[in-house]
Amino acid sequence: MSFRLKAAIIAAFTLSAAAAVTASDMSSASEASLSTVSLPETAALASAPTAGTKPAVVFAAPQEVAQSLDSGPKAGSNFSTDIEPKAETLAALVDAQGAPEDVEGDMKCLAGAVYFESKGETLEGQLAVARVIINRAKSGRFASSLCGVIYQPSQFSFVRGHGMPPINIASDSWRQAVAIAQIALDDSWDSQAEGALFFHARRVSPGWGKTKLASIDNHVFYR
Repeated sequence: MSFRLKAAIIAAFTLSAAAAVTASDMSSASEASLSTVSLPETAALASAPTAGTKPAVVFAAPQEVAQSLDSGPKAGSNFSTDIEPKAETLAALVDAQGAPEDVEGDMKCLAGAVYFESKGETLEGQLAVARVIINRAKSGRFASSLCGVIYQPSQFSFVRGHGMPPINIASDSWRQAVAIAQIALDDSWDSQAEGALFFHARRVSPGWGKTKLASIDNHVFYR
């Protein structure tokens, strides 16, 4: 074989090998490029649940947000509560009771005692009288009912023959007496003589030897 023929064969073989390497490199580069481009799409498809499979991302259960109970309604809200504001004075609480309706039983006895014993005195004085009667009924030392306490012999000077004189139920004094009786029963206002079981008029001095709690209007209160 001549020298030129050998040289031609070697050159052809070299070009063929070079072309094969170049094609291999281009194929690898193309695959890498396609792989890089397709990753976002593949990730997006992986995150979407398919039928019969669970989602790749599991979300935690929603947390309940608790709002403090003392936060009031915002301006412009139609929300309202049934809680009535506390009266700032005893007079306001009396006015909030409204006009008295039919009053019977122990309630009538208590309001009658307030009416006859402290009519014309301050509301604080009337409340103190009412609370004494209620305290007696609860003490176990007197009758267990309000009417029983009031009609117990020799306790209240306005009692006549196990009864009371007629009451002017259209008067403001009766309206106040009923309101004070209700407030005393509800214990919705503290008496200035809280805990008292006895009282007497200022004009007398019985010398009881009991613990004095307060002097209100025409009465002195004791425990």
